[in-house]
Amino acid sequence: MRLILVGPPGAGKGTQAVHLASHFSIPHISTGDIFRLNIKGETELGLLAKSYMDAGNLVPDSVTNDMVADRLTHDDAKSGFLLDGYPRNIDQADFLKAVLEKSNTPLDAVLEFKLENAEIIKRLSGRRVCRGCGATSHVIFDAPKVSGICDSCGGELYQRPDDAESVIANRLAVYAEQTEPIINYYKSSGLLKTISAVGDVSDIAASAIAALK
Repeated sequence: MRLILVGPPGAGKGTQAVHLASHFSIPHISTGDIFRLNIKGETELGLLAKSYMDAGNLVPDSVTNDMVADRLTHDDAKSGFLLDGYPRNIDQADFLKAVLEKSNTPLDAVLEFKLENAEIIKRLSGRRVCRGCGATSHVIFDAPKVSGICDSCGGELYQRPDDAESVIANRLAVYAEQTEPIINYYKSSGLLKTISAVGDVSDIAASAIAALK
């Protein structure tokens, strides 16, 4: 099974990626992991990416593309893979398509985990973190016994700056701007399958697996 996962922040895409990769016995490949491995291993591509990052610049698509293409040649990806966080634009999607066509290993599906913005904001803005032990809770879904106090250590619970509603709204706007072209790209090719991200983790995973049959 060769899959791509897309979904807005807060839709639980990362959790579903772990479930699906395990179910299909395929590697979960995220661009973040690829970057870290290449930089830590001081590969040629890793050193090149690090030079851009150290200068405060975005890593060019060409470098990211080459890292992904290299990762897909590893033995564990020969029988399938799950890509998370790639492609992020049409140029990357075109590159990936060419790589897979060359090896005669086309994509099976692109799973879009869909959740309304209001629900995403409720999920993310309600998260609280303990200043003492770092444990997380949620004002609605996992409320502490005493408001503002960590159940684990009694420390103060606080809202991280990136969990503020205004920041989340901006992240969602960026996601929509960057990802909508990708969603339409795969929809037009008949590969897109949209899964509701509402409900229990196991139920959502079951829906995704059923959509791939």
